[in-house]
Amino acid sequence: MESKAFLEEQLSAIEQWEKEQKDLWFWEKIGRLPFQWLDRLTPKFVHDKLGQLLDEVGHYIQTGGQYLVNKEHILRLFSETEPYTIEDIRRLPLAKMDEVCDQLIAKRQTFAKYQGATTGFGGIFTLAIDIPALLGLALKTLQEIALAYGFDPHDKQERMFIVKCLQFALSDIVGKKAILDELFKTNRQQTLSQLQGWREVVWTFRDQYGWKKLFQAIPIAGVLFGAWMNKTMISDIAEAGKMLYRKRRIIEKLAAFQ
Repeated sequence: MESKAFLEEQLSAIEQWEKEQKDLWFWEKIGRLPFQWLDRLTPKFVHDKLGQLLDEVGHYIQTGGQYLVNKEHILRLFSETEPYTIEDIRRLPLAKMDEVCDQLIAKRQTFAKYQGATTGFGGIFTLAIDIPALLGLALKTLQEIALAYGFDPHDKQERMFIVKCLQFALSDIVGKKAILDELFKTNRQQTLSQLQGWREVVWTFRDQYGWKKLFQAIPIAGVLFGAWMNKTMISDIAEAGKMLYRKRRIIEKLAAFQ
């Protein structure tokens, strides 16, 4: 079991990371404009399909839907000889949780790279498919991170926290501060039970990376852009998820000393 001093040191490092989160780069802010222009060029049937896929995120919050990960598969990563439960993971050292989490993130980054390359090959017509697919990958990545730190995404409240993690990763500095206050300075259960406007998170997800996706819309050349962009995006979301879930686990471990 880690010492109280060690856990406090780790918590302090995460809080420093929170302070270092920067506002959106200027070119990311203005980059939403070309994506609106790109939207107008996208055929209606692609928009319709995109809307249907985005609706599935609402089902994810309620039931998990098609985005719910295989919990048993993740739990097996902690031991090859005996089955682990969520409760078992919570008692493990933080270092073991970090190890499994980093393995999962690395796999998802690689998958995102190949997914971006594949959808980038078709230019504008596969672009609208790539965005909801990447959103689904982001949700699965955050669920795996949750499990790595002993939190169960099969629980609805946990899925709401995951959406908040996604929202944090996409927000500017003002939004990040507000979300941190909601998740760690107020009653989390009350905050999550009042979670509304998940569609806002989805559209922010799409718009924030508009300038990048504009490059991906170029056939063939979009392969390189798509691979790099998707990997970078999943890396940013995974970093936010790891920090926020790691913080929760440290806080709970510290509570055991009281």
